[in-house]
Amino acid sequence: MKRSEINKIIENAKAFMRKKQFILPPWASRSLDDWKKNKSGAEEIINNMLGWDITDFGSGDFYSRGLFLFTIRNGKLGVDKKPYAEKIMIVEENQETPMHHHWSKMEDIINRGGGNLVIELYNTAPDNKLDDNPVHFKVDGIKRSVKAGGKVILTPGESICLEQHMCHRFYGEPGKGKVLVGEVSMVNDDTIDKCFLEEIGRYPEITEDTEPLHLLVNDYKKFL
Repeated sequence: MKRSEINKIIENAKAFMRKKQFILPPWASRSLDDWKKNKSGAEEIINNMLGWDITDFGSGDFYSRGLFLFTIRNGKLGVDKKPYAEKIMIVEENQETPMHHHWSKMEDIINRGGGNLVIELYNTAPDNKLDDNPVHFKVDGIKRSVKAGGKVILTPGESICLEQHMCHRFYGEPGKGKVLVGEVSMVNDDTIDKCFLEEIGRYPEITEDTEPLHLLVNDYKKFL
């Protein structure tokens, strides 16, 4: 991805969050120069990969297969005491986050506003392949089930609890607009606890055609 494209995605995300009155922490607005001057004391942000996160999953087409995320809080297993994480995401209409599951993380995915979020569900067999058994889950504490590959549509305000090994992909329902999506979960580490069903790049290779508007979580080691 080009840095100029990433900057534009961030600008659009900021505008959408303002529209939905979702406010990020003050450090989210830091520039590269701000970070260089204020790195000391911000080790939790850097080490636990809090902040801006944009990926096209190696597709080369962010708006077809990609995701905007901002990690607001996150612990680090074996390092600090925090056992939970929180993210805010933006999902465009028909913008796919590919099928994946987590070995350790249990999460709630929440429609915070905008359009509808479509989630397709499977159980995962021991060999990390999909099985054909019905999937049992809860939407806002209410038990539900779908057949393997079945779709759950979350309207604004609704949430689903996804347990470990529950395979899922999601996208914005066509014709309903982009979706502001929250995630509340156990500690998150996508480098070791995210299993895609196909070979996918989690963090993009970036062509530096301009200065970064804000650093991404995968920029910290490079720039700081």
